[in-house]
Amino acid sequence: MKQFKEIQDLLKEEKEALKNHPLYSKIQNIEHLRVFTQVHVYAVWDFMSLLKALQIELTCVSTPWFASKYPNTRYLINEIVLAEESDTYMDGRRLSHFEMYIDAMESMGSDTSGINNFLNDIKTTNNIYVSIENLNADRRIKEFLKFTFDIIESREPHKIAAAFTFGREDLIPDMFSSILKEIQHSFPETDLDRLIYYFQRHIELDGDEHGPLALKMIEELAKDDPQKWADIQSVSKLSLQKRVDLWDAILENVLI
Repeated sequence: MKQFKEIQDLLKEEKEALKNHPLYSKIQNIEHLRVFTQVHVYAVWDFMSLLKALQIELTCVSTPWFASKYPNTRYLINEIVLAEESDTYMDGRRLSHFEMYIDAMESMGSDTSGINNFLNDIKTTNNIYVSIENLNADRRIKEFLKFTFDIIESREPHKIAAAFTFGREDLIPDMFSSILKEIQHSFPETDLDRLIYYFQRHIELDGDEHGPLALKMIEELAKDDPQKWADIQSVSKLSLQKRVDLWDAILENVLI
């Protein structure tokens, strides 16, 4: 579709900035990698909220049950939810990708107290925006999270789908696998098998399954509505800009 070509052209600058971001070359040892995971974990977590928002808006998750008006898209969303929320881990357990990431962090000695305290605070405040404000983190991390929940709060499926598809699912770089393998080779005493598995699983699912499914979802939600396509372009570009800002925040912390 010509709309997808227009979106790709619009996002070219941000995609180049992410593809060639100096962060990747600076992750050279275990401490750098730990710092990376301790920030990146927030993006792993809030991605699940984007997905669940799509499930809420596009399927039926309440009783009494009624069929949603998006028959094809509800199938696509449920397929993605199944894999993201209950995938097969390397030891055979069924875990969400977020739980896999936390397990990988713990196995390599990363500090998970930041994300755990944040999640506990959300349960206490019952207000995501208050908890984001309470978070002891770089302002760009807070802005990244706030943008995600602003999109979710819009309750507009095409905007949520845009952030999910072009701001997330299309972004997992293959280069992380080679970076992790190089670090594991240099520091064999540290177990990175779980983190490598996480990234490889994401690359596999995004390229072979979730990416194409997400594009079909966008197409069904926007149809021939020019305003929706304009919204999708705007949200997608902002999503990538927020990701660049997040990478900048990690880079500055790695260099400390």
